[in-house]
Amino acid sequence: MIKNYFKIAWRNLLKKKSFTAINIIGLSLGIGCFIMISMFVIDEISYDRYHEKADRIYRINSDVIFGGTELSMAVTSDPMGEVLKNDYPEVENYVRFYASQGSKLIKKGSEYINEGAVAHADSTLFNVFTLPAIIGNPKIALKDPNTVVITETAANRYFGSPQLAIGQFLETDDNGKTLYKVTSVIEDMPKNSHFNFDFFFSMANVNYDFGNYLSHNFHTYVLLKEGVDYKAFNKNFKAVIDKYLLPQAAQIIDISSMDDFEASGNKLEYSLIPLTDIHLRSSRGIELSANGNIQYVYIFSAAALFILLIACVNFINLTTARSSGRAKEVGIRKVLGSEKKSLIGQFLTESTLIAILALFVGLLFVWLSLSWFNGVSGKEMLMTSLLSPKFLIFIFVLPFIVGGLAGAYPAFFLSSFQPIKVLKGKLSLGHKKNTLRNFLVIFQFATSIILIVGTIVIYKQLNHIQNSNLGFNKDQVVVISNSGLSSETRQSLKNEIEQLTEVKSASFAGYLPVSSSSRSDTTFSTESVMTESNGFNMQYWNIDYDYLETIGMEIKAGRNFSRDFGSDSTGIILNETAVKLSGFVNPIGKKLYTIDGNGDLEGYTIIGVVKNFNFASLRENVGGLCFQLGNNSWESAYRFNTTDISGLLSTIESKYKAAAPGMPFEYEFLDEAFDNMYRQERRVGTVAMAFAILAIIIACLGLFGLATYIAEQRTKEIGVRKVLGATVANIVKMLSKDFVKLVIIAFVIATPIAWWFMNKWLQEFAFRIDLTWGVFAVTGFVALVVALITLSFQAIKAAIANPVNSLRSE
Repeated sequence: MIKNYFKIAWRNLLKKKSFTAINIIGLSLGIGCFIMISMFVIDEISYDRYHEKADRIYRINSDVIFGGTELSMAVTSDPMGEVLKNDYPEVENYVRFYASQGSKLIKKGSEYINEGAVAHADSTLFNVFTLPAIIGNPKIALKDPNTVVITETAANRYFGSPQLAIGQFLETDDNGKTLYKVTSVIEDMPKNSHFNFDFFFSMANVNYDFGNYLSHNFHTYVLLKEGVDYKAFNKNFKAVIDKYLLPQAAQIIDISSMDDFEASGNKLEYSLIPLTDIHLRSSRGIELSANGNIQYVYIFSAAALFILLIACVNFINLTTARSSGRAKEVGIRKVLGSEKKSLIGQFLTESTLIAILALFVGLLFVWLSLSWFNGVSGKEMLMTSLLSPKFLIFIFVLPFIVGGLAGAYPAFFLSSFQPIKVLKGKLSLGHKKNTLRNFLVIFQFATSIILIVGTIVIYKQLNHIQNSNLGFNKDQVVVISNSGLSSETRQSLKNEIEQLTEVKSASFAGYLPVSSSSRSDTTFSTESVMTESNGFNMQYWNIDYDYLETIGMEIKAGRNFSRDFGSDSTGIILNETAVKLSGFVNPIGKKLYTIDGNGDLEGYTIIGVVKNFNFASLRENVGGLCFQLGNNSWESAYRFNTTDISGLLSTIESKYKAAAPGMPFEYEFLDEAFDNMYRQERRVGTVAMAFAILAIIIACLGLFGLATYIAEQRTKEIGVRKVLGATVANIVKMLSKDFVKLVIIAFVIATPIAWWFMNKWLQEFAFRIDLTWGVFAVTGFVALVVALITLSFQAIKAAIANPVNSLRSE
């Protein structure tokens, strides 16, 4: 019987090739999108799950509010892990990463390579995380100073193979020349990890003032014992704060208890976040990598599901529209003894066959589109991932689910026809109003309109970011890395490049107004005795005399640092937010106080105020910041005034190579570094646009099919109207008006839904556009025009047909 079902289904599909093609194309696009997004979602939710103890590993987060400044960090103090392990039996182990240096210069032959995937780690690293070793014993590999564990890729790059790497030494250029012995080589870390290092150096080599509970620079992970509830464990941090942090804090701030501290509107909290939640649910300061966003996973999943549903709707609409053509078939088969369940089986077989054919076309679509999708999403997904057992089962089941979903209603609808009514010719529903069909058309276009609105809003917000007044000039500034150069070489190189006619100004720029740059937070007070009411936290940057000019910042009050004032060594420049935090009405000449690294009180005189500028993402409000005269020379910034950028870079590189042979020449443009902060939003916008276009195409395929079928059903009516004097415009209007009404209704329904979703998305940005009626008006106009073009093609074709041909049979 199954064989007979497929044989009859195949014949029926071949009878109506145009409808079959529309259904297959629509379903294949829907299935292809669904498979691609499923690959993306599965990759996103798989992050860090490869660790054997992933369900028991947690990172310690820090949240601080002090003096109106809020810090949400993925790091904590260096003793925190050890304290938890020693004081609480629930903690089985801990490990820390110190990655504040960002990169290391590692020597290969006669040249240095600037390696970014580096961190110092405790020897407990391999007791917590699952990082399989190729050679060597990783559990003891980092116990001694001057040891390093590297990945297979790093071993091949520096030594040719893992076996040749063991026992060899890597020379680095951090704090002078340092030799590290390779004690183990591990497999390359999977891409789906929130940290991905090629080099793990011994923690014993970190030059740091250990034991400071108030300084937060370490990514710390704890391994809890089986059965421990991490949310309940979070309550222990209050006792840790009272026992360890409060005594140290009391040395620099007049504070008697945390209750007093919190009563002043301040906060100090620590909490655990599950390892497997970090990638999608953490966007804190000082993350080890750029994380994903669970909201985008939800959005992509919903978009893929709705596109698949739109494709299924096409099938339902076209099948029910053709019901009158299949009615007599149903009537005759029922008279001849066919049962309802066999008819249902027949129609479900047809829909499943279409879904199977669409699956193969959809897989071809995935194969052709995957490279583009990887580029947009930043992934490295391969078609071979579809061969995994779970995905193979998913792909095998998918056409049956889609076929059942798309064919269920038509199957039950068609099989329910009464044979007597059908054979008497009293059933002809192909062109009559159909409530369900109208609802489905509305659903298709409402979904498409929501996607179009989302795309427009995302692009308008990104354009707003690009053209906002940032408070500094990011254009025509190139930033050169000075890593590995001596202070004398850095200074002489800067002086030499500064003399080039193409260079307007130059500055050492260890701190830059982009989120990937260095950050330093320091606590200040308006009085020499710091209390919970007069203290506040803000960014603290060391700059030179030419920094403000080079980066293009505006002095709003007072003055810039000057070589003519020797007292500027104890002077500071605040931004407007810092002035507000201080409470000073006229800040020039006023003093702020802080505790230096030796525990001594230092006072700084405010000599100037700069206009607020965005030194982090536009998702955040501008925080407090102060500049002090200093020399953070690990990067240099040069403002240029030439269109021959490649020529300028070539000149700078030649000078760099002459001054520092063997050192890598690395640079980036400030505007590009700024744009990189919004890479994820650009990716989402591009994917959303692609989804919106596909949704419209699929919806229009269905609309085209319906218009074609209805025009066929009303051929004689059109002929009669033309004979009676109807114009082409009258015919087009008659065939299009009902569908245009549905598109308008879809617009009315979709507008508030789209407004709610996009308004919620915009709340993530402190600096955002306003959702105006123009966005929705443009979207509605686009949807209406596309629908009219789709309908008009078939309507005009029917209207200009010769009425003699349609009336000849009467």
